[in-house]
Amino acid sequence: MKSSRVALAVAGFTLFAAISAVAQGQSPSTTPGTPAQPASAHAPVSTPQSNAKITAYTLPPDLHQKAHHRSGIHFRLALIGAVYGILVLWLILRWKLAPKYRDWSERFSSKRFLQSALFSPLLLATIAILTLPLDLYGEWVEKQYGISVQGWGSWTWDWVKAQLISFVIATILIWLLYIVIRRSARRWWLYFWLISLPIGVFLVFLQPLVIDPLFHKFEPLLPKNPALTASLEQMVQRAGQDIPPERMFWMGAGEKTTGLNAYVTGIGASKRIVMWDTTIAKMNNQQIVFVAGHEMGHCVLKHIPKGLAFWSILLLIAFYLGCRCLGWLLARWGSAWEIRGLYDWASLPVLLLLFSGFSFAINPVGAAFSRYLEHQADHYGLEVTHGLRPDSGQIAAQAFQVLGEVGLSDPDPSPVNVFLFYDHPPISDRVLFCLTYDPWASGGQGEFVK
Repeated sequence: MKSSRVALAVAGFTLFAAISAVAQGQSPSTTPGTPAQPASAHAPVSTPQSNAKITAYTLPPDLHQKAHHRSGIHFRLALIGAVYGILVLWLILRWKLAPKYRDWSERFSSKRFLQSALFSPLLLATIAILTLPLDLYGEWVEKQYGISVQGWGSWTWDWVKAQLISFVIATILIWLLYIVIRRSARRWWLYFWLISLPIGVFLVFLQPLVIDPLFHKFEPLLPKNPALTASLEQMVQRAGQDIPPERMFWMGAGEKTTGLNAYVTGIGASKRIVMWDTTIAKMNNQQIVFVAGHEMGHCVLKHIPKGLAFWSILLLIAFYLGCRCLGWLLARWGSAWEIRGLYDWASLPVLLLLFSGFSFAINPVGAAFSRYLEHQADHYGLEVTHGLRPDSGQIAAQAFQVLGEVGLSDPDPSPVNVFLFYDHPPISDRVLFCLTYDPWASGGQGEFVK
């Protein structure tokens, strides 16, 4: 399930989530916390027995082996990607590409914004091209396991659109960053942190309205599935939220993936429920309502502001450490890299290098925090659907079984993989919780929904 971690990541990391993601081989348009998705590019994926009674998350031996192999590939790819992203930035410094781009930008115009408009896309395009082999390999793996059914031409166009979006955002943010650095070399880390927060919130609001439709087709859910819309309305009313049917959407994911997903995104007037067509095809309405209840939990439990606060603190620490370390690195190697000083556009790869290392070091902390929020959302989903349908725990377990079976989620992931990279609890743990959480059996009540 795609969670509100999209919003948390965009709002929290703002500048460096967009720029450093490219440095580590990730597309800024890719949603953090994207669900495990399905199984062989040219072979049909079998339909799971969505109504079978679940006692634990299990897979048939052939799917279990596939899921375990795929999990191992993604684990190794994540480790390699982190190291490779840092290597790419080091090569850019060694090859002195940033000073070349700086010189071109200064010859192009004396206006700082126009300089950023040339320098920023050049630097990001270089990073994106150098990390493209990892992107291509990752997509090839998804096709081999049947996760992706998207043609290479369509995938390439999505990749290009993602880079263009990052160029626009980065041009503005890098321009602002160096304005702040030039005006306060000692306190830039604090002032730019303050500037980044409202920009991040604005991007969260804008994403479902402007960015998401560039990659997928959205249509109103009501005409396509009135019964599901009515069930979602019932759940939303019980949650005490204001998401009318006009802001419930069907998304055409099946032309690109066999994966399943549903999510709540946006803030304020842009808040909406989105259902993938693949989810509607593979799950029954009761299971989909639980999935939506999980996503509603992110809103009701205020995971977006909590996540914003959490990531903002980490971002502030990153900026502070970056400020302290950047001066030392430039004093030691700045002349060899042909960087004039902190205020120089060419110092950006050094800052990105520092931030990439910091991001990898604190990733287990962020992953653990995300797993905690996702567990809370599971907890809420069980409670908000209790009484709407009989045996909500079994329905939730069935939903996770379908999600895991179609998406090839590893029943026995490596604990190291979970610790470092899992932003959701393993599906085995989630199914067990759904089957055992029942405070009502002893006359009690839920923690979040009374």
